[in-house]
Amino acid sequence: MAISTENILLIGSILIFISLLAGKTSFKFGVPTLIFFLGIGMLAGSEGIGKIYFDDPQKAQFIGIVALNFILFSGGLDTNWQAIRPVLWQGLSLSTLGVFLTAASVGVFVHLVTDFCLYEGLLLGAIVSSTDAAAVFSILRSKNIALKNQLRPMLELESGSNDPMAYFLTIAFMGLVLNPQSSVLSIIPLFLQQILIGAAMGFLFGYLGKVTINRIKLGFEGLYPVLVISLMFFNFSFTDFVGGNGFLSIYICAVYLGNQDFIHKKSVLQAFDGFAWLMEIVLFLTLGLLVFPSQVVPVMGIGFVIAIFLIFVARPVGVMLALLFSKASIKSKAFVSWVGLRGAVPIVFATYPLLNGVEKSQMIFNMVFFISLTSILVQGTSLSKMASWLNLTLPQDLKPKRPNEILLSDEAKEKMMEIEVDPKGEAVGKKIVELGFPPSTIIGLIKRDGKYLTPNGATILLANDLLMILTDQEDGLAKVQEILSRPNMDLGKDAPLHQ
Repeated sequence: MAISTENILLIGSILIFISLLAGKTSFKFGVPTLIFFLGIGMLAGSEGIGKIYFDDPQKAQFIGIVALNFILFSGGLDTNWQAIRPVLWQGLSLSTLGVFLTAASVGVFVHLVTDFCLYEGLLLGAIVSSTDAAAVFSILRSKNIALKNQLRPMLELESGSNDPMAYFLTIAFMGLVLNPQSSVLSIIPLFLQQILIGAAMGFLFGYLGKVTINRIKLGFEGLYPVLVISLMFFNFSFTDFVGGNGFLSIYICAVYLGNQDFIHKKSVLQAFDGFAWLMEIVLFLTLGLLVFPSQVVPVMGIGFVIAIFLIFVARPVGVMLALLFSKASIKSKAFVSWVGLRGAVPIVFATYPLLNGVEKSQMIFNMVFFISLTSILVQGTSLSKMASWLNLTLPQDLKPKRPNEILLSDEAKEKMMEIEVDPKGEAVGKKIVELGFPPSTIIGLIKRDGKYLTPNGATILLANDLLMILTDQEDGLAKVQEILSRPNMDLGKDAPLHQ
């Protein structure tokens, strides 16, 4: 069956529905949910029972880039700055130096055991050098695992920020394969350009995004996620247009936004969580349709050898050297090494050689597919057991609660208080989003002139408003009281100095 305009929605809806049903069973076996999505795509493909013919790497790459935008942006929005700050340099070291060392070691190994030249080996190493956050945390969530020693924020930061480095290395080494006369040193200026412009654009668009969201008046709450989507795509495409790393830019932008107060933040976070899951399903289904199992079989032997080297040598060496000066224990470093799951991102990056005429591109794509599949099956099914074996899990009653989980929780808050807005306070005339309330604290209702209002971030507080404050933390109430009691320093500025 060929995919056409008439049947694409029918086929897509059926595959997504089947994927959701199959994904439910993965929790019981500890297998990443996304592996089921990939398998369903393969079964539905031209060599599976569905006989759906799809052989268009360009369309697959476009779908992959769109999906990665949503996945990285959603991950950035959910990244809490206070949680990652203590492990910031460790996470960044893993996502840069760790990725480079992994790519380099795999590249040299591939060159030694195959007929690949060094640049071709390094290209393959670069493609498989980044981890898959979606696969990791689908298992952690399904098993409800809480990790010691700030491992979770470190892994979140690494998995969310290592795709830009892998993308850069893929593009750089592909350029060397196509132009072997070029020097390896020629990639250094490109690296500095991509990272510096990408980081600068990320912070710039993060700030401009916050200002835009808070000042624009769209009228409908449902339009704000649409606004953020437009900002996200503009950020990525403009950064790429001016020579920066678009993936790095959107991740930094999202981290910045996720740690700021903006209008309808809860709705935006919930919407992007759903978008990210949808994009992950679509991405894995697409990649499953794109692969031809008969072409993967001939490279399974060498693919398995490379996968074992990646899992047991390259990734551990990269992690140990990247965290050489870290105070993390050997057990923690060993677990970080084991969490190096490969997933959809390497398969998406493997389409770049296909579309740029690299001689061994088809072999590289099939090898990357098999390596990713092996990594998910070997590491993914044993992740929770590895955490328990290394004694790195926390008891459930000691599991830390993330600020975004508190913000998005539908459970009843533990503490409640009514506070009246001081007519002389600086809160009068300001939007709620501008006041800087703690993330764990919300305004449930406002009583104004005998009527009750349901507020949102754009609601402007008036004098003598009675606010019903809900929170999970005692210090949250104290912080709100302190904010609402601040005197308005602008009052009386124009009054005479003497009577």
